[in-house]
Amino acid sequence: MADRKQDLKNDLIGIFTDRGEDVVGKIVDLPATQRVIEAGKELRERVEELQKKVRGIDELEKRVAALERRVAKLTGQGGGRKATTTRPKAKPKPKPKASPSS
Repeated sequence: MADRKQDLKNDLIGIFTDRGEDVVGKIVDLPATQRVIEAGKELRERVEELQKKVRGIDELEKRVAALERRVAKLTGQGGGRKATTTRPKAKPKPKPKASPSS
């Protein structure tokens, strides 16, 4: 009895497997499926291109950070010219008072 259940179970699995293979075969032959597969390939290529660009951005960020450190180091030492300070503007001369004409 256990053998018969096992045989029936194996037969059902075999039937489902065969039908599944048939369905997959029919699906692959559909034109819409071909378009989906092509779209997937194009998407993969685009993602790879974006990954390359992102890696390039990471390298640029590292270079910018190194340059910023160099600039900070150079400006922090004060070895260069001093920054000019602005002088306070002279007070405007008072306007002469009009003489009272009588």
